[in-house]
Amino acid sequence: MSINSALNAGVSGLIANSAALATISDNIANSNTVGYKTVDTEFGDIVTNSNLYGDYDAGGVLASTRQLVTAQGNLQQTASNTDLAISGQGMFVTTSVPDPSVTDSRNFTRAGSFTLNNTGYLENASGQYLQGWPVNADGTVTTDPTSLTSLQTINVGDVGGTATPTTTLSMNANLDASQTVNAAVTAGIYSPSSTSTSMAAYDADNATGTKPDFTISVPVSDSQGGQRTLQLNLLKSSTANTWDAELVASPASDVQDGSGLTDGQVATGTVTFNSDGSINMASSTLFQSGAFTTPAGSTTPTLNIGASTTPPAAGQVSWGTSLGVGAQTMAFNVDTAPGGLSQYASASVTQSVETNGTQFGNLTSVDIDDQGFVTAVYDNGVSRKIAQVAVATFQNEDGLKSVSGDNYQVSASSGTYNLKSAGSGGAGTISPSTLESSTVDLSQQFSGLIVTQEAYSASTKILTTADQMLQSLISIKQ
Repeated sequence: MSINSALNAGVSGLIANSAALATISDNIANSNTVGYKTVDTEFGDIVTNSNLYGDYDAGGVLASTRQLVTAQGNLQQTASNTDLAISGQGMFVTTSVPDPSVTDSRNFTRAGSFTLNNTGYLENASGQYLQGWPVNADGTVTTDPTSLTSLQTINVGDVGGTATPTTTLSMNANLDASQTVNAAVTAGIYSPSSTSTSMAAYDADNATGTKPDFTISVPVSDSQGGQRTLQLNLLKSSTANTWDAELVASPASDVQDGSGLTDGQVATGTVTFNSDGSINMASSTLFQSGAFTTPAGSTTPTLNIGASTTPPAAGQVSWGTSLGVGAQTMAFNVDTAPGGLSQYASASVTQSVETNGTQFGNLTSVDIDDQGFVTAVYDNGVSRKIAQVAVATFQNEDGLKSVSGDNYQVSASSGTYNLKSAGSGGAGTISPSTLESSTVDLSQQFSGLIVTQEAYSASTKILTTADQMLQSLISIKQ
């Protein structure tokens, strides 16, 4: 009986040390794998029901493995903005499909070698897609610590070229107070209310129409990123401190004329100044009619240009259907008050015209900060926050179930997840342009390899010795 138990103990030693060899082999093979966690083999003796003062039956040894998930690997800088590492506790949340359903599994990993794939998703070397909370239109993030379905696969490509329309316009220009009144105005040939002689109809080649005394060119962007130009044409009036004015699109075909407008006119009226040279907005009819409205309690007029799909109402205009199809309604503030437009006895000159809004842009880079905010940067100067990377923490990370690709899943030993933003509630911070190295210590693994080999050889010696004893027993009978 004791010889048989010795044989069994020797066999268990072979099995246990084979398991140890397997884990050591995995560790050595993954010594350069990003985010890999060392697996240890632990041995425990198998106790039989041996009597205290009687025969002893060898139970042998049982091997079990333990993955040290909480061990932090060294953080190494990289040249890629989308390489990520977590400094401290926590795991990235990933999925194996870009658009997961409720029933699709979510994985957890420290392997942060993410890159943009050809559809704009952040995908790591194991084919896992990074999850995060989407950024709302107002720049806030709605987090949920217990719901994986509140996360979305981060896709920079969904944002597109991020064209933004003009919403503010600021003009700074001086009109020469000593400008002589045009002969056509003096003779009454020109009248701002007569569209047939409007300044927009001026033709320099044929010398028809009335040439404006001064023009201010204003670049604007529509909602589709289309670049358009508006011109403020000004003609000195015979009325003191008053200039006839019209705002026109250039070219005129950019807009559909509303009632009472022609030749690309957006609005017509006058710009009036006080005796000290400052603009008198209340008396400047250009900004009080047509496409302009002034919100209650504000001195800044708002220019409204309808969408191409909306027929222009009386006194209104819309973008032309042939250009910028789909362009949405524009409404932008026109800042001309004090210091904007002036009338002094010096040459008419435009000091500055400033507008916001951008044309269609192409993605140039993706930036990720230590709080996990993913920002898309475009070649038109626009940068936009897309999402915030979620960090999952567990009561016992070492209890997570290991699956392929340096991924883990929830188990009874790990406890449930808790989703947090980086650096909050005990979650580690995110280090961009950084990768976490494997926690494998090669010197320790090679020394363990020698010990395991010797232990395996010793177990085989148990079997040969027990076999010799059995042979001796059999020879007695013979």
